[in-house]
Amino acid sequence: MAKRAKFTDYLIEKKLLGKEDLDKALTTHQKRGGSLVETLLKLGYIKEPQMIDALCGYLSIPPVRILNLNIPKEVLALLPERVAREYNVVPIGKIGNTLTLAMGDPLNVLATDDLKKLTHCEINPVIAPLSEIKEAIVTNYLKAPTESIDEIIKDQKVDNLTIIRETSKETSEDDIVRSIEEAPVIKFTNSFLKKAVEEKTSDILIEPLENASRLRLRIDGILRELETFPKKMHPFIVSRVKVMCNLNIAEHRLPQEGRFRGKILNKNVDFRVSILPSSLGEKVAIRVLDKSTALLNLDLLGLEEDVLKQLKEDSFKSHGLILACGPTGAGKTTTLYSVINHIYTPEKNIVTVEDPIEYQLRGINQVSIDPSIGLTFASTLRSILRQDPDIIMIGEIRDSITADMAIKSSLTGHLVLSTLHTTTSPGSVTRLINMEVEPFLLSSTLIGVITQRLVRVLCPKCKEPMDMSSAVRKKYLIREKIDIFKAKGCSFCQNTGYKGRISLCEYLRVDPKMKRLINSNVSESVLKKEARVLGMRTLREDGIIKVEKGVTTLEEVLKTTNADEPINKG
Repeated sequence: MAKRAKFTDYLIEKKLLGKEDLDKALTTHQKRGGSLVETLLKLGYIKEPQMIDALCGYLSIPPVRILNLNIPKEVLALLPERVAREYNVVPIGKIGNTLTLAMGDPLNVLATDDLKKLTHCEINPVIAPLSEIKEAIVTNYLKAPTESIDEIIKDQKVDNLTIIRETSKETSEDDIVRSIEEAPVIKFTNSFLKKAVEEKTSDILIEPLENASRLRLRIDGILRELETFPKKMHPFIVSRVKVMCNLNIAEHRLPQEGRFRGKILNKNVDFRVSILPSSLGEKVAIRVLDKSTALLNLDLLGLEEDVLKQLKEDSFKSHGLILACGPTGAGKTTTLYSVINHIYTPEKNIVTVEDPIEYQLRGINQVSIDPSIGLTFASTLRSILRQDPDIIMIGEIRDSITADMAIKSSLTGHLVLSTLHTTTSPGSVTRLINMEVEPFLLSSTLIGVITQRLVRVLCPKCKEPMDMSSAVRKKYLIREKIDIFKAKGCSFCQNTGYKGRISLCEYLRVDPKMKRLINSNVSESVLKKEARVLGMRTLREDGIIKVEKGVTTLEEVLKTTNADEPINKG
């Protein structure tokens, strides 16, 4: 207590805290208990960086950055996750009988004494930001259990779980947290996260049904049901995910969004979470962002050699606009990241503005927009232009203001990369003109437009040749005497016949003739026809090439692409 009193005097002396604010904080702290440092931060009387500097100055020790530490399992085992969360501490090392704890409030003597009794170790407290401690708890305690999901569900004894009702005013937030940190809930959550990473899943859906709840994984673009589990477990699983994201577990009426990072199968994986209230309960969608599976390499995206060569050449131009088009989940952002990866050098100043940032790129300045505070694509772009950028990536052109800023940025000597929601490459020209971009400005800035779709790749272990009639070959312009393959199914591909996905693409390269057509404001159909005469290969034509190469099936291509109008190149 004496140390704490001296520290508050130190804060006042350094003019980091006023006497009135301190009195209010002490009153609140007496009611709630716990850490005074955390109380001051929650009340907003002092910012976290200032608090860390003050603690370091007062105790004369440097802070510890804990997010990238590789903490041994035996050290983590000394402190259960529930206790780590309760006291906001992370064990980071042990020498002899001394346990080093990263703490947001190393002056909390009561917590130190409790942890000393619990671990039977001498405690060596070190300073770390509370925000990092909370993230480190999620990252380091998210370990994969050995049991299968089936075994965990059988082990649940869910009838003995007490359901926390939304309307109960007597249940506190702390009660909910304690309930959802019971071993079965943690094991079940960790199990499906591990399964998702193992299966290279892009999305996890946790959906309440009438009498049960359903867990589905999107693998290679197809949703597959992994499990149905008792409805009684649903509130606990949702609340567990909320805690991992530091979301409000008491809010059940409004949508919420968050993210967390976990260490699974010795890989750091980011999870982006969206929670949506529905009539049957809260639905959870989790986007899995596994950096180890992200290609981020132009040579590995499946582009044909001529398109790859053109895109690489265009990406090194000093200024202009390159667009990636297609529906949500078509791989547009991955392509732009791959372009940035290809052209990045330390001599270039590259800035991105995204919603949200999907992958952290080393050496790149990335900004995440937040419309709730006025941080939009357009407003961020204005600031970025004052940062002396060479290359700018815009997550998406959504409106006329962002389109205007993108065009002006490319006109003033910057290479601009962005995505746009259109179905064809020529359609992007029409879309931008509809956004009030002048045709003469567009024709003078647009370098190229790549439009993508993803199709499933045939499993290399079980694909088998199939007979295809001459009539079908003729209809879809598939050459004779070329082996065509079909999906079969084996244990390697989970009996689906497919393993992984690859891009189909069409690349509209804007040459002088295309510039004249854009400037003339011709229709999309005319633009597409002329582009094909000049050599642009459509999505359907690119898909047929991959069918002939045995990469995918005709069914996949027909399902993903539209038929083309016949053209006369003569």
